[in-house]
Amino acid sequence: MLFARKPRETAPERTQPAVIHELVEIAEYISHLRQEIAALRANEITRDRIPMAHEELGNVLEATAGATNRIMATAEEMLSLPDDAEYRANVEGKIYEIFEACAFQDITGQRISKVVEALRQLELRLARFANAVKARDESAIDPTEAERRGRAERLLLNGPQIGGPATSQDDIDALFA
Repeated sequence: MLFARKPRETAPERTQPAVIHELVEIAEYISHLRQEIAALRANEITRDRIPMAHEELGNVLEATAGATNRIMATAEEMLSLPDDAEYRANVEGKIYEIFEACAFQDITGQRISKVVEALRQLELRLARFANAVKARDESAIDPTEAERRGRAERLLLNGPQIGGPATSQDDIDALFA
């Protein structure tokens, strides 16, 4: 043959570089995802931080309840003090006991700060992970979750308010007057 025909490229030979490029991108993405998952340190969160936050909040509850009971008991003792020559000294002694019981606030503040820091770390790690995997929240709400939220809203008793429409103490006092 004088004129050799050049072999024609087949479709697989043309697409092979594109497929290889896609597979390399997928492998890099998986590698990056593994690094982000490792950076979450999920085992540390579940092993150390969340149990610590739970324990610290439990201690705050105990300290608050103990201090409140001590303050109330001391106030009741003050009401039952005899009106004698040592009345003022007795009242002052009881007031100092109340001050001591109020010192729990510093310890509870320290414990709550630890919990807040643990939750902040969890939030940062989850945000970093969500950003790395380009996570998007599901737009549809589960019907049982929607029902639970609605029930919680209906049963809300307007407890402690943070800058909200709280009823003033004067209005409550007037109600009971």
